[in-house]
Amino acid sequence: MVAVSLSVGASQIDGLVSALVNPGADTSASQILWQIRIPRILTALIVGTALGVAGALAQGATNNPLAEPAILGTSAGAALAVVIGVLANVVVIGSITAMAIAAIGALLATLLTLRFATLDRSVSPLNLVIIGLALSATISAIVGLLTTAISRSDARSISFWSFGSLALTSKSDLIPLSVFTVVGIAIALWIAPNLDLLSLGEATARHLGIDPLKIRRIALIALAILIGAAVSTVGTISFLGLAAPHIARLIGGPRHRPLMLQSALLGATILLIADTLARTIAAPIELNVGLFTALIGAPILALLVRNRQSNWSQA
Repeated sequence: MVAVSLSVGASQIDGLVSALVNPGADTSASQILWQIRIPRILTALIVGTALGVAGALAQGATNNPLAEPAILGTSAGAALAVVIGVLANVVVIGSITAMAIAAIGALLATLLTLRFATLDRSVSPLNLVIIGLALSATISAIVGLLTTAISRSDARSISFWSFGSLALTSKSDLIPLSVFTVVGIAIALWIAPNLDLLSLGEATARHLGIDPLKIRRIALIALAILIGAAVSTVGTISFLGLAAPHIARLIGGPRHRPLMLQSALLGATILLIADTLARTIAAPIELNVGLFTALIGAPILALLVRNRQSNWSQA
């Protein structure tokens, strides 16, 4: 898929292999490849990896098969934090400061959702989905109002970014994005065995010697780091965090450590395919990448669920 994505686009590249092996060549083919396509492909792979793992974390931490960053309010909280930071001239989209602020916004929004969804010290699955969707809709509406009401010259770019797009990515985004993603995934893999125990139920987890509240908090911190990095770079991309872990779970089982690695690979692949379609199918017009993540992920998820019963927990 990387090879396909390198070779297609709004501009036809002559001598693709030559441009690929000569990054410093002063040719249009080399500049298009190394300044635009390769950074964008790498961004799609890293962001897709982050969203796949984030989805597995969201479902594991809440023990809810419907949980994903967009439903928990995590993505909306990160987007709102970035928009406020940009409008206040504190951050630039894709910068390490934007990622840090987005992670804080993501964590606060997720904690707020869990707080209102908690009844009698346990998280109600139904309340979690309803309150998460309500909070996401509210925050997204605020983001929309902020991006449409302002008259700044960069307002259109901010609005385009908020709906999910890799069009504004550049080479300078790759290092901070990679650092945040690696840190988030490292934390996720570290607590993955405890999420296996948490999937058996909070009472069973306590009997086995783990603190469910502590594990959930660590998972949400990792989730916030991953979503903060992804959203601050490319905006909100929904559904991928829901589809990739379910597809991985149906293929490889419910154990969280292999599940996260498989979700990372699936998320990266789906987002790369979606972004390649978004920038080529109606070129030179660029479409919303979220449309294609849904079109790719939804049928695959439905087919797998139809043909095989979901393995949700360890039980």
